[in-house]
Amino acid sequence: MNEQVVLVTGGAGYIGSHACVELLQSGYRVIVVDNLSNSKIESLSRVKQITGKTLQFYQADIRDKKALAEIFAKEPIATVMHFAGLKAVGESCEQPLNYYHNNVYGTLVLTEVMAEANVKQLVFSSSATVYGEPSCVQYVEDFPLGAVNPYGRSKAMIEDILRDLSVADKHIQTKSPWKIALLRYFNPIGAHESGMIGEDPNGIPNNLMPYVSQVAIGKLEQLAVFGDDYPTRDGTGIRDYIHVVDLVKGHIKAIDALESEKFSLGGCKAYNLGAGRGCSVLEIISAFERVTGRKVNYRVAPRRAGDLAEFFANPELALKELNWKVEKNLDDMVADTWNWQSKNPQGYV
Repeated sequence: MNEQVVLVTGGAGYIGSHACVELLQSGYRVIVVDNLSNSKIESLSRVKQITGKTLQFYQADIRDKKALAEIFAKEPIATVMHFAGLKAVGESCEQPLNYYHNNVYGTLVLTEVMAEANVKQLVFSSSATVYGEPSCVQYVEDFPLGAVNPYGRSKAMIEDILRDLSVADKHIQTKSPWKIALLRYFNPIGAHESGMIGEDPNGIPNNLMPYVSQVAIGKLEQLAVFGDDYPTRDGTGIRDYIHVVDLVKGHIKAIDALESEKFSLGGCKAYNLGAGRGCSVLEIISAFERVTGRKVNYRVAPRRAGDLAEFFANPELALKELNWKVEKNLDDMVADTWNWQSKNPQGYV
């Protein structure tokens, strides 16, 4: 247990709020910066209820350098977990400038302020979308990057920026080098086992599991399954799904790694956070119906442009260097999603 201060950008969001729970339960002090554009302040009230601990919240945009600088001047921050960013692939294709300005420029401002405050330990929320379409379905960290949409490209650009920062520090042999973990997520789903915090997207969900649960609860009428003619075991797309609590535990492990001998001279390294196996869309629906006893109304729709038949993580590097692996299975993900959705049919209202 320790009293190290961690700044969590986007900490009121889906993954950020779960990270706050794990940080507080691991003994860290937590400061949250969030502009609440795609999150709810109620999530942080519930984080406090779950943990019985307090955190400090600042409503600010990471693109506001003055506001960020004031926070860093006031708080003894040691590490930053950077979740703040727009994250919908389809929306990014419609609003590319918004995604580059929010995600890339926001990270530029954040790292400028961090450098000026001499806070150089960063855990970055990246994405498997940086890989693009490699020839192998199991993604390894050293695959060439080739994002195919503005969201993925914004994450890849940020990774390049952070690698350049790390390399520059090594060239000048600074006494306080950048220590950066790039965590490439696959498909986070599920919710905290209490059912008090979970995924509460604005409007129509962009991701499969919240859409399934909202159909099951009656909030949405029908799920569209995009394509049933892929070369997969049941014709629907296969993805690597990971429980959000497993995911955020990987962030705690990343902090441990950044503070270990391995990063004593600084560095920037990417790690896949995934289960290493895939589930199809129909398997997700079947598991949901079996675990919850609720019928999920769906229809088959044409494939979406750019969707791949199948991909999943090779998580061996995270196991070797972070001592991290998934602990929860698909039934856990479904049960916890339904626990959250059934207790909060309208989300954080």
